[in-house]
Amino acid sequence: MAKMTIDKTHSEAFFQVRHLLTKVRGRFRDFSGTIDFDEKQPEKASVTFTVQTSSIDTDTSDRDTHLRSADFFDVEKFPTIAFQSTRVTKTGSDSYNVTGNLQIHGVTREVTIPTTYVGSAKDPWGNVKAGFEAETTINRKDFGLNWNATLETGGFLVGDDVKITFNIQAVVSQ
Repeated sequence: MAKMTIDKTHSEAFFQVRHLLTKVRGRFRDFSGTIDFDEKQPEKASVTFTVQTSSIDTDTSDRDTHLRSADFFDVEKFPTIAFQSTRVTKTGSDSYNVTGNLQIHGVTREVTIPTTYVGSAKDPWGNVKAGFEAETTINRKDFGLNWNATLETGGFLVGDDVKITFNIQAVVSQ
């Protein structure tokens, strides 16, 4: 079992949500995590991932301030988003379903995140790195993120479905 630490410098945690007519994208800039993974025994794998909610960045400071407020993430009361895997199931040659408990805004729900292992390589400094890509969609209201505004034409300003994408490079412990 290879023990790995997420290399934040070479990893990304993105999200996308509908806003009025288009989709708004953003990221979390501060996160950390560990991965225990062996291709030969993927069912024994485990993943932990923690995001600092105050690190949200949509390239618009007013929107980021609103997202940090009690209307959305309430970063003072809920400073982190956390994921802890409970099982990993192989679904293809390099694909897996990583199931676990996702906690956002004080609410914990079981989610399954389809994940691809993109391989491993040694960097120029002799560090072994492993790559993973994952994407899932959650309903923000399942986690108590309920704020919205009704439009004059009917409907709502912010969509409920949030697509989350992770591009992870992890350093294998030597």
